[in-house]
Amino acid sequence: MTTMAERPRAAAGSDFAELGRRINAAGLLRRRPGYYAARLGLVAGALTLGWAAFFVVGASWWTLAVAVVLAVAFAQTALVAHDLAHRQVFRTNRPSARAGLIAGNLAIGMSYGYWMDKHTKHHANPNHDDLDPDVGPGVLVWSREAAEGKGFLARHQAYLFFPLLTLLGLSLKRDSVRWVAAKRARAEAALLAVHFAGYLAALLLVLTPLQALAFFVVHQAVFGVYLGLTFAPNHKGMPHPDGTEDFLRKQVLTSRNVRGGRLVDAALGGLNYQIEHHLFPAMPTPNLRRAQPIVQRYCAEIGVPYEMTSLTDSYRQALRHLHDVGAELRARR
Repeated sequence: MTTMAERPRAAAGSDFAELGRRINAAGLLRRRPGYYAARLGLVAGALTLGWAAFFVVGASWWTLAVAVVLAVAFAQTALVAHDLAHRQVFRTNRPSARAGLIAGNLAIGMSYGYWMDKHTKHHANPNHDDLDPDVGPGVLVWSREAAEGKGFLARHQAYLFFPLLTLLGLSLKRDSVRWVAAKRARAEAALLAVHFAGYLAALLLVLTPLQALAFFVVHQAVFGVYLGLTFAPNHKGMPHPDGTEDFLRKQVLTSRNVRGGRLVDAALGGLNYQIEHHLFPAMPTPNLRRAQPIVQRYCAEIGVPYEMTSLTDSYRQALRHLHDVGAELRARR
């Protein structure tokens, strides 16, 4: 496992402060209400049209095509909830939280509060083995230390990565319910209950039992894969911090950008600019593209490595890392 102590470091000092001045001078932290009005409208429209198509198609096997469309709409809604959690849309917490509860709990059945809690810890300590929940030991393990004592899944996790992503949506729902129950968050619990009841009622009342089961499997599987592929390129296989880094280096060295045009920007919700997003979490998504060359040039000035690769190579690197983590376990067989 690569640690950040092995990377060259420049004097930290006010490195981030200077970068912040450049970003502010370019006006890239200003709100983009027009962009978000359009994006929220499009995502809400996609959800509405998807469910309308579900009822129009009715008890037909063509409903599986609708399941795929709705899975994409659900994933895009999750990306909007992500931006709301970072206060990219609204300046204050109250409207952000209200919109987040609608997008997360009510629309897609994922707790906004749970996501906020988990994602805040990730941003504070990206790729930290003990402090980042995204790399903590679970079904997949991201360090050789965490792999000790694991069995079949850890040995072959690189091959199982994509099949396991089909369960991600259900895993997030399960964790959401547990978090809401532990926190006794009544408003969140009520909205989740409305979502689950409405979702299951729609499937069971409109479709035959077999069609309902097939729709559920396809919808949740595609949703999980899409969501997983959105977040997987960002940090997996990147160095793990040792606790000595300043803020700028901790965020830049653990993150990876993904090259691509407007289509990649839209598909990944702007998270392909992961370095800029981690440095400036409240920066509106459309400004990340403009911030990227400023950040890259500045990192070159101060001698901080800046990782950027293609989408396919980012997955290749993540899978290679997963395979390497299980190498010692396979050698003992």
